[in-house]
Amino acid sequence: MELTSDALVNSLLALGAAAVVTTLWLWPRLAPQRPLPVLGRIGLLTVVQASVLAVLALSVNNSFGFYTSWDDLLSPGGAKLALAGNENHRGGTPVPDALVQPTTEGGLETITNLPKGPPEEVGRIESVRVSGKETGFSDQMFVYLPPAYFDPKLTLVRFPVLLAIAGYPGTTLNLLHELPLAQTAIELQRSGKMPPTVLVMARPAVVPSRDTECVDVPGGPRTETWFVKDVPEAILSAYRVGRTAGSWGTLGYSTGGSCALRLAMRFPNVYGSAASLHGDFTVRQDNYTGGDLFNGDKALAQQHDLGWRLQNLPVPALNVLAVSTRAEGDYPQTVQFVDLATRTAAANPQFKIDSLYLDDGGHNFDSWTRELPATLEWLGSHLG
Repeated sequence: MELTSDALVNSLLALGAAAVVTTLWLWPRLAPQRPLPVLGRIGLLTVVQASVLAVLALSVNNSFGFYTSWDDLLSPGGAKLALAGNENHRGGTPVPDALVQPTTEGGLETITNLPKGPPEEVGRIESVRVSGKETGFSDQMFVYLPPAYFDPKLTLVRFPVLLAIAGYPGTTLNLLHELPLAQTAIELQRSGKMPPTVLVMARPAVVPSRDTECVDVPGGPRTETWFVKDVPEAILSAYRVGRTAGSWGTLGYSTGGSCALRLAMRFPNVYGSAASLHGDFTVRQDNYTGGDLFNGDKALAQQHDLGWRLQNLPVPALNVLAVSTRAEGDYPQTVQFVDLATRTAAANPQFKIDSLYLDDGGHNFDSWTRELPATLEWLGSHLG
């Protein structure tokens, strides 16, 4: 059974219930204070506690998406890049040693609410392993290709691409399991509310044990370089997607939203549009980040402060959407940034800012799911 499957949770629940019933039935028979009955009582209590802890651990893992497969759990360093052939989506023969390789990682088979049918009718979601030349990183991602991608009449057409980044802690699977990103995009594209768009789904931390906030940590992981150089280069090498920033957008929730906005603000030549669902506008420092990601370099920290950038650096040509709820804890910070960005946009027509606020909702998947359709429509209207 897959690590994230409901069948495994149900099996452990059944095992736990059976252990409790067995304990209640055998306990009177193990009452004597002799060695064997004492060992029996210890064994029963151990089984019950282990069953309860296993169910709790599995539930927490499935909620936060720490691990998506047994290989991911048992091999925390991640699988090595498989040098297998990969379908060349430009048309042609398989490409050995490609930057994008097919993989069975990620848990895609656990998603049951995807439309069924041939790719020219419903599109296709692929689980791939992306490898970076610049950073040397290798990570699993999902790529959704719309039905139009498989239209023989459009073999020379390049499609807009949207990089979607999950929150932290979490995995790529959260973008399908907890947040119905591809499912929502498919419905919007069917109804004509969003143009055919390639979706690239990723997690924010290539080094799972530390939230790097998608920055290049001095002397540490170069996550920013991964997202602005390696990932675009790899996707361009494997898929028919646009080459200009106007064809590339980025989206994320929570930490992923912070990443999406920061990557686009710092590299508008790569991502021409960005939408942030409940993201931050400065780099957070907490237990997840392991302290100060910039090692005390205040100038470097300022470079990643989006408000500071708008006030002190040339204003980029960029489309930005900030999404939150009026009940969110950092709603005042979001309003403050949007107000500053609105004043900046008034004097700099190349920069555009929009906002979307729900009246209720918190920092959770329910809120992000409600915000998703309007966010994708907005992105679709800005991707060329």
